[in-house]
Amino acid sequence: MTDSPSRPLEFSVRNLNDSVGSLFSHVRSTMANMINQRTTCDLGITGTQGSILFMVWSEKCLLAAELAREFGIDASAVTRRIDLLEARGLLRRVRSIEDRRIVRLSLTPEGEAMAARMPAIFASVVDTLLSGFTPEETGFLKSMLRRVLANSSALAGLTHDAALYFEKKTH
Repeated sequence: MTDSPSRPLEFSVRNLNDSVGSLFSHVRSTMANMINQRTTCDLGITGTQGSILFMVWSEKCLLAAELAREFGIDASAVTRRIDLLEARGLLRRVRSIEDRRIVRLSLTPEGEAMAARMPAIFASVVDTLLSGFTPEETGFLKSMLRRVLANSSALAGLTHDAALYFEKKTH
């Protein structure tokens, strides 16, 4: 197997667990599970619910459609999650005065308090995952991940700016 960008990576069953794609997937899953454990224990909500509250709190996503794009899920899945957060008294829907077709999301005081705790949870998980990395190694990893995101922005539905925004909010 070669890591040369000029030649595609070769895949086989033997090296599947050590492939770049598999490692990306495993790291993402591990990070999501760690965030979920922390939000469940500390806040009594899921990691996804905490992330939604954070996105509304940070004003990155104030509409359900924006959340759907950010999380790469369909509108009905976002609606179900918003319904749960609204039922818990953490979030509310507010119809726009200027355009009644627009329904913005707004946090309740309890939702704001939970959202304000999310950056510390994100940072704690990332710090744990990067334990033992030097600042230079962390910087190099971030640089490489930015390049991956730039290469995949059209496929992943993310922009380079979105990746930088999340990074700023979590560190």
